[in-house]
Amino acid sequence: MPDLAMVCALATVVCLFVCFGGATALFSDTDAGWHMRNGQWILAHRTLPLNDNFSFSKPGAPWIAWEWGSDVLMGSVERVCGLGGVACLFGLAIGAAVWMWFRLNWAAGGSFPLAAVFAVPMISTSSIHWLARPHVFGWLFLMATVWWCERACEKAKAKLTAAEACGIALASAVWANLHGSFLLGPAIFLIYAVGAGLAFALWGIRRSIAPYLQGALAAALGSLCNPYGWRLHQRVFTYLTDSALLRRVGEFQSFDFHSAGAGWVLAALCIGLLGGAAALSVRRPERFLLAVALTTAALISARSLPLAALALLPLANGSLTEALSLASGLRPQLRRRLDRALIYSDRLLGFDRKLHGFALVPLAAVLLFLGIRGHAAFPSDQIPVAAAERIAALPASARIFSTDKFGGYLIYRFPARQVFFDGRSDFYGVNFIDRYAWMFEARPGWRKEFERGAFSQVLLPPDAPLVAALEADGWDRLYSDRTAVLLAPRGDRLMARETN
Repeated sequence: MPDLAMVCALATVVCLFVCFGGATALFSDTDAGWHMRNGQWILAHRTLPLNDNFSFSKPGAPWIAWEWGSDVLMGSVERVCGLGGVACLFGLAIGAAVWMWFRLNWAAGGSFPLAAVFAVPMISTSSIHWLARPHVFGWLFLMATVWWCERACEKAKAKLTAAEACGIALASAVWANLHGSFLLGPAIFLIYAVGAGLAFALWGIRRSIAPYLQGALAAALGSLCNPYGWRLHQRVFTYLTDSALLRRVGEFQSFDFHSAGAGWVLAALCIGLLGGAAALSVRRPERFLLAVALTTAALISARSLPLAALALLPLANGSLTEALSLASGLRPQLRRRLDRALIYSDRLLGFDRKLHGFALVPLAAVLLFLGIRGHAAFPSDQIPVAAAERIAALPASARIFSTDKFGGYLIYRFPARQVFFDGRSDFYGVNFIDRYAWMFEARPGWRKEFERGAFSQVLLPPDAPLVAALEADGWDRLYSDRTAVLLAPRGDRLMARETN
């Protein structure tokens, strides 16, 4: 029989595909397209790309495929099982993240009822980035790192064993080859080391710093086991500290707290901060430091919101539960009710620990794949899926101006074609993105920049300013729907008619 963690994990996967349209919603970010095609290129050539293979705007430019492991995994699954297999892979990964979140609650000493309550803002916040992209794998490693540190604190470890050090190094190596968030691993170990030092300096509590420093060293050394060595660290750090570039990438902007459903996101951040304050009352400064760091990151960048919800809410549960159990000076009636609630929670946890439900996972995976294999697709209301049929008739050498979102889909749909722009913002850089924006928005002087690109067609959303500007210049529509417009110079349209 399944425990609470497994029940909620399976329920989340069902909700993802039934209520949230996961079979298509997972592919609403078309970066999944170039990830899959890059992985298949690596499998075909048995080497990593050193230069760009996807664009005609920067042909042959140096490129570091820093998530190559995820690319290979996604490409392999897509080749064998199609998009349904990829959707199933990420659905199970999201389910695994929910399962691990609950287990982290128990490792942090959290109560059963608070975990059930906190699950709602956690799922609401993390669902912002329920996408078929490598960052989902990074969530698992993030929570595993916090989980290990919490267990080390509970067991009062004096130092790491050789097996533990090797395990941390191996996990860090896998993480570094899957997603750029691997830098969080050593950082979390160091935060726990600082917390152990503060506990002694403030309250005289002796906690060994050694296991956390050793864990940070093992994680750092393990992350060097990648095809690029230290250059990968340099690349990721340079990208994440390039404020000029990040200002131009939507997912790195601050979250809009006035949007629909933002209340749950705000609740998650408030609970995380409340837990950080409670952590000081129970003399766990490392939890407070982690709450400050991740909440700050979440306020700056929406991309960090799931990280804060997944890592901080379990710690908040543990800190609040301990603070409530130690609270003194309360009214006797309130104290008795609180004690009964805590005892009831312990009984529930005791019962829950006897259950697991792992046998349901293979069955759930098979049923999930059978249920979605014919429905997984890129969403046609956001991606030019219908327009692709018209694009297929264009010459392979066509130079199509399009958005980065459309470009990711074109790479997936037409692997042999090269695109103008896609979602690899770290590769294209600030100057390129500014040039693209200048043309897309049809700012004064855009024609000179546009003519330099020698574009033969344009594929853009119907409301793009450049569409109206080009039509005023004599470009005609080869195809048009509510999602995309395909334009070409008027002479090209006449030639196309004569050919047909």
